[in-house]
Amino acid sequence: RDALDPGELTVIGNVGDDVEILGLHVSPDLDSILYTLAGLADDERGWGRAGETWNALSSASAWGGEDWFRLGDLDLGLHLVRTQALRDGASLSTVTAQLVEQTGLDVRLLPATDDRLRTHVVTPAGSFPFQEWFVGRGHRDEVDAVLFEGSEAASPAPGVSEALASADAIVIAPSNPYVSIGPILAVEGIRHALEERSVRSVAVSPLIGGKAVKGPADRMLSRMAGGTTPSHVAESYSGLVDALVIDEADAPAEAPVELVVTDTFMRDRAAARRLAEVVLDSACA
Repeated sequence: RDALDPGELTVIGNVGDDVEILGLHVSPDLDSILYTLAGLADDERGWGRAGETWNALSSASAWGGEDWFRLGDLDLGLHLVRTQALRDGASLSTVTAQLVEQTGLDVRLLPATDDRLRTHVVTPAGSFPFQEWFVGRGHRDEVDAVLFEGSEAASPAPGVSEALASADAIVIAPSNPYVSIGPILAVEGIRHALEERSVRSVAVSPLIGGKAVKGPADRMLSRMAGGTTPSHVAESYSGLVDALVIDEADAPAEAPVELVVTDTFMRDRAAARRLAEVVLDSACA
C-alpha cells in the first residue's frame, strides 16, 4: 500500500480458509489482510491483532467450548459483526467492504467468491479441513493433494472480474501456492481472467534459499512439485504469470518465466516497500 497512491490497490483474498468457530464466521486470510493494511496486525506473532488478549476464549474453554482456534478478544469484535451481517442476509463481499470502510482505508478488499468454497488437504493420516490440519494438527502431516470443496459452482465475487480486467498490473503475493493462492485460482472465472490477461502478471516467491519464512510451503512444494527451486515455484503458476520475483539467496536460477532477483525478506516496513517497488517496476514494465 505504501508504494501506491490512495485508491490504486485492489486485493483479492482467499476464502478457502474460512471456518465457523463457536458459531462465528471467521475469515482468517481476509482478516489478516485487513489488519495488516490498517496497521492493526501483530507483526511479531505473525497473525491476529496487536495488543490482543484471550479472556473470552479462556472463559469459553472453561465452560467446555472449543479453544483450539485462537480467537482473541479484539478479533472477536470483527467476527461478531461479520456473523450478524451474514445471518441478516448480507454477502461476504458486502460485509468485507463495510469492514474496510470502518478502518478508513482507501483500498478495495474483495473475497475471491461469495459462494461457499473450502480447502481440504489429503494426507497419509487422512483428509482434513484446512484449519483442522493447519491449526488443530499444527500442519505436521505431509500433504499429497489439496481439494477445494464448492469450487465447481463458485463464481467470482462482485467486482473481482472487473478489477482483473481493468488492472494496470497483476501481482500474486508471496504466499503458499497450494493453500493460500490455490483457493483463489480454484474459482474458474478468476483463473480464466489470468489466463486471458492483457497486462503483465508477476508472482513473488514465498521461499528464501529454498525455505519458507514461515508455514509449510517448502514442504508442500518438495512433496507435490518435486523441489523448491524458482522453477518449481513458477511451474505452480503455469500460464498465469509472466515473471517471478525471487530472493538473492535463490539466484542464479532458471525458470520457464522471467526471473527478477532482489531481497524479498520483509523484515520491516521499509523492506516491504522496497520489495513492492521492485515488483511494481517489473509488473508495469
